[in-house]
Amino acid sequence: MAEVGEVLAQRGGSARFADLRVVVSARSIRNALQTGQIRRVAKGVYALPEAPDALTAARSQRGVVSHLSAAQHWGMQLITPPPLPHVTVPRGQVQVATGQKCVLHWSTAPSLDDVTTPVRTVLDCIRSLPLAEALAIADSALHHRIVDADDLFAAAAALRGPHRLRIRNVVALADGRAESVLESALRAILIEADIEGFEPQYAVRDRDFSARLDLGHPALKIALEAEGFEFHGTRQSLVKDCRRHVNLSIRGWTLLRFSWEDVMYDREWVAEVVAKATGLPPLTKPLRLAA
Repeated sequence: MAEVGEVLAQRGGSARFADLRVVVSARSIRNALQTGQIRRVAKGVYALPEAPDALTAARSQRGVVSHLSAAQHWGMQLITPPPLPHVTVPRGQVQVATGQKCVLHWSTAPSLDDVTTPVRTVLDCIRSLPLAEALAIADSALHHRIVDADDLFAAAAALRGPHRLRIRNVVALADGRAESVLESALRAILIEADIEGFEPQYAVRDRDFSARLDLGHPALKIALEAEGFEFHGTRQSLVKDCRRHVNLSIRGWTLLRFSWEDVMYDREWVAEVVAKATGLPPLTKPLRLAA
């Protein structure tokens, strides 16, 4: 008969008593509990000492990992990791008193191994997050082929109830060409400011030069770059960036580079600068914070 710890490890670090009893004896569970190899996190739920918080919380609540926590589980990129696990439980279910803190949602959610399916995860995040964060997750899910675009469109089209129109709109905006959450957040600023014409990962190529732009406006030859310090923190990177900038400039491109702080904390300034560069009139109202 299998060891309790091995079974829990195979189950992601935690399991309900009924699932454990299929492969291990009740005595083995009691012995592992008494010797500290496992812990009881809720009535009928056991976990390894180092078990992931999200799965443990979900099983403690008799629910599934969802929203930002599910996005993390499936490998989607997030702008802001969740401070607490997100768990979805069936409608009408009462919250279970456990030592596992979490953010609860009530809904009927399709799941795989106690985690909402990738498509449902993207839709949940779009429903509950501001545009920049929602778009980052949707872009990432498409870019890394965690979800199929046709499946995502079909699921969004089948939605009923509140927020369905917003979800469909954001799904239509999602673009698998985007390569970073910062790039997605920068594109969200343009969308909210009604600035059009920029394409993700636009390629500039000729016989002597090749470059990909985070966002490129081919008609106006304006390039937008979302700069994370970790990719530009060496002397070699600086030399490469300078050469690239010069090559774009002599080919008629205007390059606007924005830092993480610009994109995350000074969105209206970013929108104003890009609007001025494209010849659009100045913004007359604050950006909408789509939620």
